[in-house]
Amino acid sequence: MDRNRTTLMCAGNRSLHERHVMKIVPAILLAALPAAAHAAPLDLDPVYSSHAVLQRGREIPVSGTAEPGSTVNVTFDGEAHTAKADSKGRWQVSLSSREAGGPYVMNVSSNGEEQRLDDLMVGDVWLCSGQSNMEFAVRYATNAAFEVPYSNRPMLRLLNVPRQSSTKPQQRFSATTGWQRSAPESVADFSAVCYFMGRELQAQQKIAVGLIAASWGGSPIEEWISRDALQTVPRYRADLALMDEYARDAGIAASSWAKLLQQWLGGDATAPAKAAWRTVPNKQMWEQWGDASLATFDGIGYYRARVKLTAAQAGKSARIVIGAVDDIDVTRINGKIVGADQGWQKKRDYEVPAGALKAGENIIDVTVVDTGGGGGLVGDAARTLTLGDGTVLPLSDWTFAKGRPLKNGEAPPSVPWTGGAGRTTLFNGMIAPLGGYPLKGFAWYQGEANAGDAKGYAELMPLLIADWRKRFDTSPFLMVQLANFGPLASTPSNDSWGQLRDVQRRVADADPKVGMASAVDIGQVTDIHPTNKQDVGKRLALAARHIALGEDVEDRGPAPISVTRTAKGIAVRFAHGPLKLVGGGSAIGFELCDAASSCRFVNGDLSEDTILLPADASARTVRYLWQASPIVNLYNKAELPATGFSMPIE
Repeated sequence: MDRNRTTLMCAGNRSLHERHVMKIVPAILLAALPAAAHAAPLDLDPVYSSHAVLQRGREIPVSGTAEPGSTVNVTFDGEAHTAKADSKGRWQVSLSSREAGGPYVMNVSSNGEEQRLDDLMVGDVWLCSGQSNMEFAVRYATNAAFEVPYSNRPMLRLLNVPRQSSTKPQQRFSATTGWQRSAPESVADFSAVCYFMGRELQAQQKIAVGLIAASWGGSPIEEWISRDALQTVPRYRADLALMDEYARDAGIAASSWAKLLQQWLGGDATAPAKAAWRTVPNKQMWEQWGDASLATFDGIGYYRARVKLTAAQAGKSARIVIGAVDDIDVTRINGKIVGADQGWQKKRDYEVPAGALKAGENIIDVTVVDTGGGGGLVGDAARTLTLGDGTVLPLSDWTFAKGRPLKNGEAPPSVPWTGGAGRTTLFNGMIAPLGGYPLKGFAWYQGEANAGDAKGYAELMPLLIADWRKRFDTSPFLMVQLANFGPLASTPSNDSWGQLRDVQRRVADADPKVGMASAVDIGQVTDIHPTNKQDVGKRLALAARHIALGEDVEDRGPAPISVTRTAKGIAVRFAHGPLKLVGGGSAIGFELCDAASSCRFVNGDLSEDTILLPADASARTVRYLWQASPIVNLYNKAELPATGFSMPIE
């Protein structure tokens, strides 16, 4: 996960500056919320509120909680239904399907209580999800000074799902939320990609469009898949078993994970005896120290501090606070582990058991594992040792030694219950509370956090699609192919982002109900969060119009059909043409690779729907746009960029 740490709100993988760009909402739910039936005698599930959009052409389930055994009455547009709350207080009715229209009023009553929902519309509803580039708010997008003030669109409705993680599926959100009309006060902090997509669709369709935004920066795809689905993948069963252990005893589970981490670290668990120690210059990430050897370093680093104690001070238990760590730490005092955890946003505050401290000099060692982006002990919070008598000793003089880098695709064991970096916790906290709310389809922008494991992503992406389709009983699924990010390459390399983009392409090619919007030409090489979200939203809207609405519009850039060896050279034939070049007389970004995967850049000549590459008898594979930040000059007449790929030569 070399270039893929996305924070922007991000937990896990993110760029260096983004932490300061957007707000961090840390609330992590580790246990089930109180049962809704005990929270209020009569209540609707959180996705139902005034200003909501209900999906046209589908039966509309309406559900909530009431006093167990009580009768619930629901009226909507002349339609009346009655339900009885079960032993847990749950109830549900189904409204008949409707064409687009409104506004409507819904009344729900039980035991003399009544709730009224006003200004309900029937139209199309989309669920937008992913990591930080989907979470990226309109207020930070290009031209936000214009976009936000002119966002009054009463037929466009927005629902922001609060950040929430949980080890078990939830029925409610962690904070009060509700549907809002599109307006400056609701749009500013809403997902930019989702908003711009919805705006295009609403303007085109002239009906109400509802957008549900549920994203978490830096989150891997594993976080968004239900437990039942993820359990089918053998490599995740141990993590899920560890989550079960956590539910039974958090302390034992934490110890079990720490042991796994120690096993993974092996000989790298502590600094080598001959480590070259240096003074830590500040509390920033090590990439920001001005040291070229650390500027892009993802790997293991060692921190050390010393503190002198009297015999009386050392004889009691204590607490050590080292603040935030990016991403994983193992903290030792005099060689004894006192804590280990994962998550850049989590403050490390560990109990120091009696006997760990000693009279004289005590050595505090923190082994840090950074899986991408920023790394180290970070933040301005005080680092302290609080003794048993209440004395607070500052830990201010730290030294650092650089350890080994992580290999490409190498990842330490993850804490499965940590929101934003775990397993299925975001599905539980942010998708499960939506119930089976009818949708038109999904928009997905994620992959940066999984770029180090394209093979695994090829298994998980179809799994997530199938999982969500089953839950929401709808098929159209749109995804954004990763934007360009990172330094320009002068020589070919087997780039992890190129590999993941190819997985995204193959998933889209294999399923007629999956659309893909490429962002490979509208990113920013120095920022993992490009601000041009308008074009991403427009391209997603094109995919929605084709995949979900059946319109005859071009929604994809040129995509490879075949790669064949001919008498004139190696011919790459594309669908979604006709092709055109933007800048220069030759198509660039192509590579010819031999059997040993040794590759070289070549240019190609355009001929209708084909790019002709030079003849090369040793070439076995053609790669295209295989760099993190490729330069694209091959488009179609719809101004959509060609899709990167790797294909064997036939």
